[in-house]
Amino acid sequence: MKVSHLFAATLAVVMLGSFAGAGETAKDRHIAVTGQAQISVAPTLATIVLGVSEEAEEAGLAMRATSTKMVDVVDALRDAGIAAEDMQTQQISLNPVWTRDPRYDDGRSRITGFAASNTLSVRVRDLDRLGEILDQVLMVGANEFRGLNFGVSNPAAVQDQIRAAAVLDARRKAQQLADAAGVALGPVRVINDRDVGRGRPAFAMEMARDVSVPIEAGELTFEHSVSVVFDIGAETGD
Repeated sequence: MKVSHLFAATLAVVMLGSFAGAGETAKDRHIAVTGQAQISVAPTLATIVLGVSEEAEEAGLAMRATSTKMVDVVDALRDAGIAAEDMQTQQISLNPVWTRDPRYDDGRSRITGFAASNTLSVRVRDLDRLGEILDQVLMVGANEFRGLNFGVSNPAAVQDQIRAAAVLDARRKAQQLADAAGVALGPVRVINDRDVGRGRPAFAMEMARDVSVPIEAGELTFEHSVSVVFDIGAETGD
């Protein structure tokens, strides 16, 4: 009798273990997909980085010359309607200018002057006047341009739109896989959000003062990606 009871208890444990294993296997059945979305929109603003650089024999003279011209640049931007909050100083620098002295055979150099620079970031919200504004700052003394980037005034709204589209794309792919496999698509288990970002057109400008600066804003492309895991339901049959 004891042997019979022991055998029955052992059999029950084995069966329970088998059922638990089968339940875990069903629970682990899933479909993992990546949803992607892309949208192209017209830019609504531009950010330009411009500057003034001057050289002089004395450091103070170089810095004063640079500051004087930068004041003229800022005044021109204000006259063009650029708000104070859309202008920000990026960098101010002062460096010695070294020149090789021919009096020394070992190639030693000496300081012959100083180079000062002042760099300003400017946000332009009226793209129709961008070329005109660039012309104006060139005329008053801006002689350095570090680039131009286009953007939108409300990027979060664009990202929200394509994020939702990326989730819909993930569900579409998962449903297609479930239909092909003959199973039901279960609820979402995991969503991982990935902000792919967007490309920014680069800008290079000739330092020509006698012609207008042509500007073509084009379009900005925003992209977004999500990883979604769906549970797999029961087989649908034929």
